[in-house]
Amino acid sequence: MELNCLLITSRSAALKLFDGGKYHTLNTYRIFLNGEFYAETDRTITSLYGLKPDTEYSISVLQGNAQIASLCIHTPAEGVSLSIRRFGAVGDGVHDDTAAIQAAINCCPAGGRVRIPAGEYLVTPIFLKSHITIEFQKGASLKLCTDRSRFPILPGVTFTRGEDYLLGTWEGNPLDCYASAITGVDVEDVRIVGPGVVDGQAPLGDWWVNHKVRRGAWRPRLLFLCRCKNIAIQGLHFMNSPAWNLHPYFSEDLLFADLKISAPADSPNTDGFDPESCKHVTMTGVHFSVGDDCIAVKSGKIYMGQKYHTPCEDVDISHCLMERGHGGLTTGSECAGGIVDVRVRYCVMLDTDRGLRVKNRRGRGENAVTDRILFDHVDMKRVGAPFVVNCLYFCDPDGHSDYVQCRQPLPVDHRTPSTGELVFSHIDAQDCGACAGYFLGLPESPIRSLRIENCRFTFDPDAKPFRPALADGVDVCKGLGLIVHYADQITLRNVSITGHQGEKLAAVQVGKINWDDEP
Repeated sequence: MELNCLLITSRSAALKLFDGGKYHTLNTYRIFLNGEFYAETDRTITSLYGLKPDTEYSISVLQGNAQIASLCIHTPAEGVSLSIRRFGAVGDGVHDDTAAIQAAINCCPAGGRVRIPAGEYLVTPIFLKSHITIEFQKGASLKLCTDRSRFPILPGVTFTRGEDYLLGTWEGNPLDCYASAITGVDVEDVRIVGPGVVDGQAPLGDWWVNHKVRRGAWRPRLLFLCRCKNIAIQGLHFMNSPAWNLHPYFSEDLLFADLKISAPADSPNTDGFDPESCKHVTMTGVHFSVGDDCIAVKSGKIYMGQKYHTPCEDVDISHCLMERGHGGLTTGSECAGGIVDVRVRYCVMLDTDRGLRVKNRRGRGENAVTDRILFDHVDMKRVGAPFVVNCLYFCDPDGHSDYVQCRQPLPVDHRTPSTGELVFSHIDAQDCGACAGYFLGLPESPIRSLRIENCRFTFDPDAKPFRPALADGVDVCKGLGLIVHYADQITLRNVSITGHQGEKLAAVQVGKINWDDEP
């Protein structure tokens, strides 16, 4: 077994117990701290709580009575510890506890801890401060106020003589939005940990009513990080968000471990995790069940891509469970800054519409490069279409225009996006619906390289027909193999597709096809 510590705070730790399993381990294990039994786990990413600051811990992992892994950690020292109760927080779910919690955060010195004990704390947006830890203890819950008139607004962009000052954002453009339940602006070195809850209470308000209409400002998130660095979030349950759940924006060095993110299946735009123009992002051991994409990697629409040229890059996603939702991992359609080096490994996707969904279109621009996307050791079940790449996505008011939807090669210019290398390895996709994969590149800018290796696809005979890609001319389908339009090179090695009704590979206007087995 591989035993690593992903995060250590003064009071908690996040462990990785890797025995070849994905979200769950292959076996059940017992964890001992300094020789004392702590807990039993079947999770690859497991949290420890109730630790003491500046203390040495010996961690042992046992299967039955046999020790199979061990590790020593030392928790960091802790400065001042401040309970929000001492600042006047009531925790009855009725009294507004915003001021008390904000006062505790503002008064906490560097290296200190803000403690949120058990209770239900009604709040409007809370703002973070650098160099502190916020600990949610068991039974602690933030309940977000549903009255939008009480929310501050983050201006989308403030124009200056120097660099523009960005704050609010909505779907890839710098637009006014309400501050989020937990908001961080230009903060660094922050830890938010503990088995608590952040509840947006959206079903009790009007956030999901006429959700495409801006009222006052655009809808808030549960966590919004703007130009933040070195942030770690561990153990929390985020639920019922008014819009996207977790939204880091122009931020870097981020860790999200052992979380649960949930929203009703019919809730609008409740994406689980949307890193936008971020780099060095790790998300591991997260359980998603949302009303939109589980993870959507973004880098802004045309204005943001052309002005800031900031891709979303080096995103590592592992040991996650993705249930329902439109896509397990989506890139775009706000991708004008580029999306590169995204890795999805050892994950499970259940009942999502798609596994991977790449959304791009003409007009996003030459910086809208999607490259080096890897899916490795991913299990899927009852996924409509495991892989969809759509470079004719009909978003925005001009989405159905001749320019966006033309199937003839157009001149390559500053408006033309591109798709580079896509790799899918060790994929087990059972009970697929529409097709094993639908790849639609641009005629003038084909997908450079598509590799599918050691993959198995089976089909559900009772699946409903499904439209894999939202582009003009793409019809609903059921039980088809791999459909590829406009790719320079396709490599298939040890690919099994059984129970399908169409060809294993239908290739239209592709370059070189490499087979290691019979088509």
